[in-house]
Amino acid sequence: MLSHLPAFLLACLLIAASPGPGTVLIIRNSLRDRRAGFLTVLGNESGVFIWGLAAAFGLTALLDASEAAYDVLRLGGAVVLVIFGIQTLRAARRGSGASLAAERPDAEPGSRAHYYRTGLLLNLANPKAGIFAMAFLPQFVPAGAPHLPTMVLLAAIWAVFEVGYYATYVWGVDRMRTLLARPTVRRRLEQVSGVVLIGLAVRLATDG
Repeated sequence: MLSHLPAFLLACLLIAASPGPGTVLIIRNSLRDRRAGFLTVLGNESGVFIWGLAAAFGLTALLDASEAAYDVLRLGGAVVLVIFGIQTLRAARRGSGASLAAERPDAEPGSRAHYYRTGLLLNLANPKAGIFAMAFLPQFVPAGAPHLPTMVLLAAIWAVFEVGYYATYVWGVDRMRTLLARPTVRRRLEQVSGVVLIGLAVRLATDG
């Protein structure tokens, strides 16, 4: 197991460095404040771990085998992305750089669980993440190692590694807060984030 760990961590780094919906949402929510960004990271990585567990128990194979189940999750995920994208564009249009907290009563500063839920929901709404976990994790199970415990351990390492990686994004946004807090800059970031989320939704919906 230990001999495979460096290669596994390198693969995790390459995966995390590939931009996706989770990256956009983490950066976007980090504009709110550092805690909101970190809770989004924890939600996203909880989703990573859940997909890893599903792969370990063979549940993601059902998505690979059932076109109908995959399509339902794929289209549902596209809807989630569109909703997040529209909310972001609405915040930009108001011109105040308002976050999702201003649009949802359960997302007031005193209710930080909202940011965790958005990260978790966005990750679980993407069936490609489940299919990827099923293909990715078994490659690093050493010959002769117990399959299920090793897969669960790898899923946990993957999620913890990405928590550390994406925490640097949250830290970076926080360090640049003086610049990013300017209304014009923040409004442009909101606009870009909204367009990217909707674009990713279209890609997910049309990619069978």
